[in-house]
Amino acid sequence: MVLCRPAGWVPRFVQQEYEAKYRRMASLENIDFIDTYSAAYRRDIFLENGGFDTAFPVPSVEDQELSFRLARKGYRMVFAPQAVVVHIHDETISEYIRRKFNIGYWKAFMLRWLPEKTFSDSHTLPVQRWQIGLLGLTLMGLALGFLWTPAFVLALLSFLLFFLIDAPFLLHLLREDLGWLFVAPPMLVLRAGALGLGLTIGFLFPPKARAKAGASLSPLQRALKRTVDLLGAVAGLLLSTPVLAVAAVAITLDDGVPVFFHQTRIGEGGKPFEMLKLRTMVQGAEFRVEEVLDQNPLDGPVFKIPNDPRVTRVGRWLRRWSVDELPQFWNVLKGEMSLIGPRPEETWVVAQYNDEQRQRLAVKPGMTGPMQISGRGALDMDQRLALELEYIHNYSLARDMKILLQTIRAVLKAEGAF
Repeated sequence: MVLCRPAGWVPRFVQQEYEAKYRRMASLENIDFIDTYSAAYRRDIFLENGGFDTAFPVPSVEDQELSFRLARKGYRMVFAPQAVVVHIHDETISEYIRRKFNIGYWKAFMLRWLPEKTFSDSHTLPVQRWQIGLLGLTLMGLALGFLWTPAFVLALLSFLLFFLIDAPFLLHLLREDLGWLFVAPPMLVLRAGALGLGLTIGFLFPPKARAKAGASLSPLQRALKRTVDLLGAVAGLLLSTPVLAVAAVAITLDDGVPVFFHQTRIGEGGKPFEMLKLRTMVQGAEFRVEEVLDQNPLDGPVFKIPNDPRVTRVGRWLRRWSVDELPQFWNVLKGEMSLIGPRPEETWVVAQYNDEQRQRLAVKPGMTGPMQISGRGALDMDQRLALELEYIHNYSLARDMKILLQTIRAVLKAEGAF
């Protein structure tokens, strides 16, 4: 919570902005960003990641960049509403506009290597992004209106929608003081205008500073990859239904029910999700891990047991042909996984990752990926990490298609399938 008792309208507005952000963040289990003045980082993680990026020559969004960089690696951040900090807000409109413009300008710079944060983060209210776009439509409509009169209608509708989507915030202010009726609307316009102008100039005329390199996919690459995932997941579920039906009967006859196995795995940015598989082990196998840990031949936080005694007879056949993985088309359809990417690991395995190994959490895990076509379960963590980071840094849709085709050959050869 920000503790401040501002006297003027501008600092009072800033205070209300923070309170609106924090009301939202208080409802979230995890966050991916908090302002530096109210943040506390573990010293070892802060130093291991190089602290704040010195590519930012002025105070701007260096706190966002650090938080996003940590969140990408799956480090857990939480909002503590019981914590109280004292903060000095902008006192004049010019100070407010300059700060918002700088945030927009340097955020455009930051999004060049953290593009996944273009459209969402836990700190920025979604309505603020929409207002920047709506204000842009309003100005564009006004400009075009002198050449094409109906464009004035677009400008009017965009301007009305600009305030309508922020009605809850405006009503909250009016309940406090009716004076906000004259202050809040122009402040919202100034905020959107300054941020939007800063973003625009930042993208068109970026600074020459160099930032820390990191594994990431561009917004266009993410959109194309998601489109392919949706098409592939639908086709995969339809085509695999007969196979799944036969496998379900075989599992039931061999070891009873349940047929499916749900397990918590760690996805993009360290977010847990329930991965779906056909059951290939005896019931309760997950509680017998310690019995076979000493048989793990791999180095690093990787767990794969050849000839695992917990695997059933039908389960060995399912694993040999990777049939047990087919239900994960459902995880892909839900957006928790991708067709191609690093394999998702269990929670206890990821908890042993060092900082470098956490880089594989930068993208969605995949049903198949560079590991599956290069040795599968026989690879240790260093080998997996090298393959997966090379895949992320040099991502292309064509390469995804190549990996899909090579996966068929890898399944037929069954190298490392256990």
